Amino acid sequence: MKIQLSEHFTYKKLLRFVLPSIVMMIFTSIYGVVDGLFVSNYVGKTAFAAVNLVMPLLMMLSALGFMMGTGGSAIVAKTLGEGDKKRANRYFSMMVYVTLAGGVVLTVLGLVFLRPIVTALGAEGEMVGECLVYGRISLASLTFFMVQNVFQSFFVAAEKPHMGLGVMVAAGVTNMVLDYLFIVVFNWGIAGAAAATAAGETVGGIVPLIYFSRKNTSLLRLTKTKIKGKILLKACTNGSSELMTNLSMSLVNMLYNVQLMKLAGEDGVAAYGVIMYVNFIFLATFIGYSIGSAPVVGYHFGAQNQNELKNLFRKSMRLIGGWGVLLMLLASVLSGPLAQFFVGYDAELLAMTSHGLRLYALAFLVSGFNIYGSAFFTALNNGLVSAVISFLRTLVFQMAAVLILPGLLGLNGIWLAILVAELLALGVTLQFFIRKKKVYHYL
Repeated sequence: MKIQLSEHFTYKKLLRFVLPSIVMMIFTSIYGVVDGLFVSNYVGKTAFAAVNLVMPLLMMLSALGFMMGTGGSAIVAKTLGEGDKKRANRYFSMMVYVTLAGGVVLTVLGLVFLRPIVTALGAEGEMVGECLVYGRISLASLTFFMVQNVFQSFFVAAEKPHMGLGVMVAAGVTNMVLDYLFIVVFNWGIAGAAAATAAGETVGGIVPLIYFSRKNTSLLRLTKTKIKGKILLKACTNGSSELMTNLSMSLVNMLYNVQLMKLAGEDGVAAYGVIMYVNFIFLATFIGYSIGSAPVVGYHFGAQNQNELKNLFRKSMRLIGGWGVLLMLLASVLSGPLAQFFVGYDAELLAMTSHGLRLYALAFLVSGFNIYGSAFFTALNNGLVSAVISFLRTLVFQMAAVLILPGLLGLNGIWLAILVAELLALGVTLQFFIRKKKVYHYL
């Protein structure tokens, strides 16, 4: 039975509504994970390290899509809650068209500056060539990946989360099948991994573009529109937290790689790559929940339904707390098998990876509250608070931790930096929850 944004959400309804978004985010994370798995086991650890070195740059360039999706869907959901469907469609269309144009521009910039960037990150010799091959092919599908990220949020606002899930599954399966075909069967190496990812991202971007371009049964459809500077700025402000998160994570990942190259060399970068893949999948639960529930929050905020806002907030806090404990325990228990899956061919690298993952996993107890807090204030159209949480969490606190802790704790300082950063960010998030409760009445 279809669940509408306007309904009262029990735990069962809330979980049913957000589940497609959670699974959708898991499949999004699978792009890089599957590439890494095949590259590590069939091409070698130098190519594996190259993928992990260039990936933060690709995610940085794609950040516009996340910003327009989260920031734009908050505005569209609020407009739908106010009962103006035509205006909501114009806003939706504007977000998509701006993302398409931005994707083309960023692709060109990425191609121009790719070599000097990977060199600056510490790539030498064979690794430079591997980075360039993977980066150039991946950039070919950047625009589609950005559009895909936009539609992830808008499928929920359109009350079609299951369709969004179907698109993501199709994209993920395309990537996995082609990874096997291009790398194992055709022996294309790192180029095959990049081509498989590009194909999956293209599917994920084009299918929803076609769906929303035609008459459909959802709340949204692409129409003629005009650029509304004020609304576009509001969307950018609302989504600035997502932009900041993706930019910051990319910069911080680059810093991690630089520090690891100094402390542990190529093996350190490879170990961190495995940990990041596990981290992407586990955090997908929190991110997917935040994406899936944000339009609901935005709708009831627009409809001025304070009782439902309180209901959503309370239930979300409890669910996230429970998931945090579960994910930490799972990551700790499965650290050995997960590391074995990626780097079982190298005993020393395996030991480093499994140990690092156990320490890194402690952050799952905390990170969900910060991720949800940022998304929650975005849904309330308070992009400033959302951006502050994201900026401090993903950039300031992490950069400080990863620069300071290795000097005190060595390699363990690298793995524990995320826990320290998330704890500091939690303090900020809780302060905003307390200070803003009288403004939005969610408590």
